[in-house]
Amino acid sequence: MTGRLKAPFLVLLLLCTSVLAGCVSDSESADEADTTTDDQKQLPVWEIGDNWLYTFITPQFGEDSARLVVAEIDSDEGNYQLGISSEREAQRHAVINHNPFLGRMTIDGLSVYENGEPQQVFAFPWSIGQQWSFTLFGQEWTATTDSITNGNVRVSAESAEGHELDYTFSGSKSFLERFVWRDSDGVTQLRMDLNIARSNYEGDVFFYRARDLIDRMYEENDQEIYDTFLDEGHPSEGDWNTLVWYLDVEIASNGPASGSLTMKDHAGASPLTRVWGSGATEKGAIGTIPSNSGEYSLTVTVRGPSSYIHLRVAGALVFQWTL
Repeated sequence: MTGRLKAPFLVLLLLCTSVLAGCVSDSESADEADTTTDDQKQLPVWEIGDNWLYTFITPQFGEDSARLVVAEIDSDEGNYQLGISSEREAQRHAVINHNPFLGRMTIDGLSVYENGEPQQVFAFPWSIGQQWSFTLFGQEWTATTDSITNGNVRVSAESAEGHELDYTFSGSKSFLERFVWRDSDGVTQLRMDLNIARSNYEGDVFFYRARDLIDRMYEENDQEIYDTFLDEGHPSEGDWNTLVWYLDVEIASNGPASGSLTMKDHAGASPLTRVWGSGATEKGAIGTIPSNSGEYSLTVTVRGPSSYIHLRVAGALVFQWTL
């Protein structure tokens, strides 16, 4: 009886040993495959002209590509100044504020500014499992470093209102590889995908430092709607260089539907006038008008079920660099 059991027992023992050896080998291979260096976990140092070409996707503007560029370094204030190669993207940011990485970022942590305060979106030096909090897009986030593989740091964050962030920082490319913001309904409000990272950018770079002046949604109404907003200039920098407007319009296609908008400054000039007929749409329209300090008046008509006109206007200080 004992002799008959010995051979199968030895076979089973060898198989178990082989499986365990395979597990160790696989684990060692996984460790060897991760090529992350200590330098890639540390805070990167940027130089003027460093640039990253991204594809940006937003609900308002669809898909577009532009380069984020280190345009200036202010060592006294401890900030980098990031501009963008597309002036239209700079204008879009002025009224939608969809790209938090435009403008100032701190040298000591690549923190971005929201409402004038630096926010720690990144946590250098990186380590798996670290947790921290910051404010972005008007949300309070709790972030966690989920993984570090081949120099890429994967971070996830949630807000109390159910929004989600998922982003990857590339240690080898010194900035974001990917960034996705989803709202509480699961709708992607911003997606950034890195195409290529380079240095020594040559060309024009733009940034519009802006502040909202009006954000109104006008819906179906049988009467003319009257509204106003005030252009008082920047709180500390004086008059705005320009005003940036944004329109999202949809006019019903059934029944007697139509829409119109007229904006007048205090001098009586009409820098923005629009008329829409039945079934008309104008999604993500954007433009600039002169800044004329004082009160602006609006006259709006919106007729037809489900018709609406969404208007946003921001005052902007325009910065431009030629590298």
